[in-house]
Amino acid sequence: MYIPKQFQITDREEIFSFIEHNAFGQIISTLRGRLFSSHIPFLVSDDRQKLFGHFARKNPQANDINGQEVMVTLQGPHGYISPTWYLNPGVPTWNYQAVHIYGVCTILPELAAVKTIVDSLSTKYEDAFETYWEQDYNPGMLKHIVGFEIEITDIQCKYKLSQNRAEQDRESVISHLQSTGSKALADAVRAASEQ
Repeated sequence: MYIPKQFQITDREEIFSFIEHNAFGQIISTLRGRLFSSHIPFLVSDDRQKLFGHFARKNPQANDINGQEVMVTLQGPHGYISPTWYLNPGVPTWNYQAVHIYGVCTILPELAAVKTIVDSLSTKYEDAFETYWEQDYNPGMLKHIVGFEIEITDIQCKYKLSQNRAEQDRESVISHLQSTGSKALADAVRAASEQ
């Protein structure tokens, strides 16, 4: 990914916090000579060296990905930035946050590994609900899922959040984003301005 210096994020704590909060993304590999992408949630290992996820067994990507270098893309809040929001001249642009993770993918054929991934994902996301689901799914369903792990080899992180603009322009961008309902992006621009 092209990352001008002012938009590059290198702080590992910040990067992994972003990954934890924006863990739904794309896993991109090749399938019969073409790029192929699946949209799925990911988990990070405790030591931050691996990502875990799962495919539907019928997903053709699951049959051809073992041993491949893959790219996972994750995205945070994003939105159009009008040049009319600047006090100084500017051009139309898009503000966004993105992480690209590279690594080698290994299929995990054991049902126990698949169960661990499914249980961990359920636990992570069920905690947000008032009525917690007790993971009483039919274990036979796991036969229809293929688990995988990605050994992380490189991470790129870009926050393009008006850091190249003057403080007055950034404040105007924040104000306009809030007025258009883009609160998460406004908060991200504010946080980037405070660093």
